[in-house]
Amino acid sequence: MAPRGCAGPQSSPPPQAWIWRGKMLAMGALTGFWVLSLLTYGYLSWARGLEEDEEGALRAQAGERLEPRTTSTSQPHLIFILADDQGFRDVGYHGSEIKTPTLDKLAAEGVKLENYYVQPICTPSRSQFITGKYQIHTGLQHSIIRPTQPNCLPLDNATLPQKLKEAGYSTHMVGKWHLGFYRKECMPTKRGFDTFFGSLLGSGDYYTHYKCDSPGMCGYDLYENDNAAWDYDNGIYSTQMYTQRVQQIIASHNPRKPIFLYIAYQAVHSPLQAPGRYFEHYRSIININRRRYAAMLACLDEAINNVTLALKTYGFYNNSIIIYSSDNGGQPTAGGSNWPLRGSKGTYWEGGIRAVGFVHSPLLKNKGTVCKELLHITDWYPTLITLAEGQIDEDIQLDGYDIWETLSEGLRSPRVDILHNIDPIYTKAKNGSWAAGYGIWNTAIQSAIRVRHWKLLTGNPGYSDWVPPQSFSNLGPTRWHNERITLSTGKSIWLFNITADPYERVDLSNRYPGIVKQLLRRLSQFNKTAVPVRYPPKDPRSNPRLNGGVWGPWYKEENKKKKTNKTKASRKQKKSKTKKKNQQKAGSFPNCHSGTTHG
Repeated sequence: MAPRGCAGPQSSPPPQAWIWRGKMLAMGALTGFWVLSLLTYGYLSWARGLEEDEEGALRAQAGERLEPRTTSTSQPHLIFILADDQGFRDVGYHGSEIKTPTLDKLAAEGVKLENYYVQPICTPSRSQFITGKYQIHTGLQHSIIRPTQPNCLPLDNATLPQKLKEAGYSTHMVGKWHLGFYRKECMPTKRGFDTFFGSLLGSGDYYTHYKCDSPGMCGYDLYENDNAAWDYDNGIYSTQMYTQRVQQIIASHNPRKPIFLYIAYQAVHSPLQAPGRYFEHYRSIININRRRYAAMLACLDEAINNVTLALKTYGFYNNSIIIYSSDNGGQPTAGGSNWPLRGSKGTYWEGGIRAVGFVHSPLLKNKGTVCKELLHITDWYPTLITLAEGQIDEDIQLDGYDIWETLSEGLRSPRVDILHNIDPIYTKAKNGSWAAGYGIWNTAIQSAIRVRHWKLLTGNPGYSDWVPPQSFSNLGPTRWHNERITLSTGKSIWLFNITADPYERVDLSNRYPGIVKQLLRRLSQFNKTAVPVRYPPKDPRSNPRLNGGVWGPWYKEENKKKKTNKTKASRKQKKSKTKKKNQQKAGSFPNCHSGTTHG
């Protein structure tokens, strides 16, 4: 039987799980410190050292200076929090040894999404969230947008923040963009955001905010709107820095006017870095990568608590919808865990695409529930626009569905299938063929599709192991090798009943050829609607050394009006004067190691 709607209320964790142990402070002093921290936009750690009754009293006292609870608009405040590379197991309520009290509580009081899918790497998930369209309909089917490529989210796509602005929202983005920046028109502030504070690339140093894509291709990657934020080159850990900015935005905004906050944290993507105090509870984890990852996730959990408390303090919370999602599965070699799911980040096995996700809101009709209906990251686009009382153009062909009634009331999802992807230029499976696809589909091509219970994969789906939690490395190699499998020779097609077999242990492709053919036909239908892949070669003009030591827009159309020789000579003269200054910025990058940019 397919899961029907959302299950009933779940018990909340005990209050003790919410209380961070610390030194008890006098009530008056703590309240004064808290208010002072808010006014100065300092990084808050309100949850630490508070007993539950003290915390409630503190909020009540803060509430005396808040706006009235009623608002002048029916439009809810929309807060979308996107974690980076968080594994399916890596949340407390999925059995992780990593403590996430904030996420656990918010999820328990809201709706846990337990049949929710994203894409296996960064750019595709972000593009589908912001457009409501599958990758095959934006040309981003292959890999990620790399910093040296003249590529970005196609400009002819109306983005979510653009539609929300049309509906009267103030729109703000904090965190990781990773949707291209080679032209100024590709920047977040040109794609619908009133303000942007964050990084343009897929990864970078958490403290210095520098990134090397390859030897000699290094630059600073922190932006305030359309300019490099050099003033923030002061060693602040990005999770805390981004949270500070979110608190500033909330504190300065009128809660009577709707706001859209897109908070795309860098954590817990590599490099594995975290402030020392977050390692305190994880010294016993033997695997060093897992230990660092745990510290990063602990810091992220605290940050989300601080964002939530800011919403409450400034009068936003009662009319807000908070959505939490990971952008893809975890990477075991970088500390993440998707156990007991198969595969990892970068693959189309469940471990790469089934995500941690939940919705928390006082506006939900049914709270404390678990939703097992089929959902996808493209669904947020129409859902949020509808909640915002915005308009979706009739001629726009979306791949997402409005799922609010599914989330809030427990109704069936309007979605019956998900095209996970069709990537025509990914490395072809050696043994794939049209014959293996019954003449319907070339199984050498990497693709994956879900239709109701059934999931079909073709081509090379990616690393296929079930990886045990890294913290249990003392179990030794026997357990590890027991979980490894070798794909049978000639294999290029797999079929699973995900409802009955969520861990993808039993391939049913030989047992049910009729179902295989049906899903292959559906793949073929989707493929007929695909646009050409956008994956241009590297452009040497992207080198930050040519742009003042900063990653940023570099591309200029060749057909633009040519400047006079006089203007060119003047620019050359000006460039020579500033050459030493630029070389000083671009010459050396602390803590920046060359290597391939990953999603």
